[in-house]
Amino acid sequence: MNNNASLPVIEMKGITKIYSNGVIANKDVDFSVKSGEIHAVMGENGAGKSTLMKMLFGMEKPDKGTIFYRGKPVMIHQPSDAIALKIGMVHQEFMLVPSLTVAENMMLREEPVKGGIFIDRAKAVEETVKISEKYHLPIDPNARIIDLPVGMKQRVEILKALYRGAEILILDEPTAVLTPQETEELFRQLQILREIGHTVIFISHKIREVKQICDRITILKNGLSMGVYNVAEITEADISRLMVGREVKMKLDKKKANPGDVVLKVDNLCYGYGEGKLKVNDVSFTVRSGEIVGIAGVEGNGQRELLELITGLRGIQRGKVSASGLDIRGMSIQKIRDKAKMAYIPQDRLLFGVASEATIKENLMANRISNREYSRAGVIKGGKFTKRSRELIEEFRIKCGGEEQTVNMLSGGNIQKVVVARELSMPRNLIVIDQPSRGIDVGATKFIHEKIFELRDANAAILVNSADLAEIMELSDSLFVMYEGEIVAYFKSLEGVTEEQLGEYMLGINRQTPEQIKEAYYEQ
Repeated sequence: MNNNASLPVIEMKGITKIYSNGVIANKDVDFSVKSGEIHAVMGENGAGKSTLMKMLFGMEKPDKGTIFYRGKPVMIHQPSDAIALKIGMVHQEFMLVPSLTVAENMMLREEPVKGGIFIDRAKAVEETVKISEKYHLPIDPNARIIDLPVGMKQRVEILKALYRGAEILILDEPTAVLTPQETEELFRQLQILREIGHTVIFISHKIREVKQICDRITILKNGLSMGVYNVAEITEADISRLMVGREVKMKLDKKKANPGDVVLKVDNLCYGYGEGKLKVNDVSFTVRSGEIVGIAGVEGNGQRELLELITGLRGIQRGKVSASGLDIRGMSIQKIRDKAKMAYIPQDRLLFGVASEATIKENLMANRISNREYSRAGVIKGGKFTKRSRELIEEFRIKCGGEEQTVNMLSGGNIQKVVVARELSMPRNLIVIDQPSRGIDVGATKFIHEKIFELRDANAAILVNSADLAEIMELSDSLFVMYEGEIVAYFKSLEGVTEEQLGEYMLGINRQTPEQIKEAYYEQ
């Protein structure tokens, strides 16, 4: 570790943040990070970790408390103030322009010019090569962002921050979308940065990874600091207990699947004509009642488009999708949901999952408006709506100020819980889930996984896509891997299959032949 590790480069003292609706995000929180360390910040959804880091990066303003940079009090009103203090942040959702090259994204808003007017593209490429060589993070400066794998997009974000002088990097859930191989490469890069004196703040829900890469950990619970610990001296069970108030046993008791009739049948599905390369290329599979079929793949390889075709968010260009015996081509989303009894938990919860300015109650009950139990002749039974929404808030442990609070005042994890509560609390034949635990803490993840198993055992057919390999392997009864829009591997059972093996298929290093896929698929 760097010799300056004992010096605090950042200190936050007595930080309090109270939102306008009265929700306390942070209360008298002390946080410090040493120069040349990798410091984890962990906590449940709504614990205040994201808010704390947003205040450090100037995206939120504390109501009380002081931030110190190298021992001196500073005011950070906006991200540009943080950047001036050599603080950079890499968000979970990358802030890149897909149509531009790596060099163009690197220099965005700081473009080198020639003749006082024109952008000097050659200089932009030269500067990109120079910064990538300096930090041993090789990248093709002329590659378009849209063509890069997720791990390389993340590398561009890190290089952008380093180019702007960052010596302190805040990484928000950096491994959420990476394969095991990409995660190991990221950790190697972070260790190099630590050795040359950079400081990394590592926001994560993955206890195993924190134990692997971090030096110290700050744990938050209900907006309060539960203390700072040396990672080498604290157990995974202790971390879990400090985060959620009890030890969370993540290994779940999963019964053997008992598949029944086919509920979802996808035949030769294609999508993306006119876009150069097909996003979904001749995909066929089935999902039966009483089973969970998983999709593994690096994000951007057609999984999202596939699920949106199945749920009606995209129009089918070629091929066929049958749900509960109905051909869904041309059907409205509402008809697909009602007639095929389909539930859908989307990846983009803000765009497709909730009406962010509506109340929690309105979002929870949106799929029950036409149910006679809750409305008659178009008139909503307000008392029943309120009663059921309160039951769901309690059952799914949504941290909020009540059912009348608007969804946009919730943390990202609690917004996900609202979507999950609405979709998984109605009897459905088919449940399609995209990234079930994205941004969710360990306690909530366990709860959602248990609910998924409960629905499978009640004879629902479940299709799940997750970038978290540990999650998709735990949930799935059978699994297929997508790469560049195609199914490149199929596993009838995951017994004996490792994350590393799946990672090779996900990266295109390995693939099964069509004959092997058919043989595995039809093997009973």
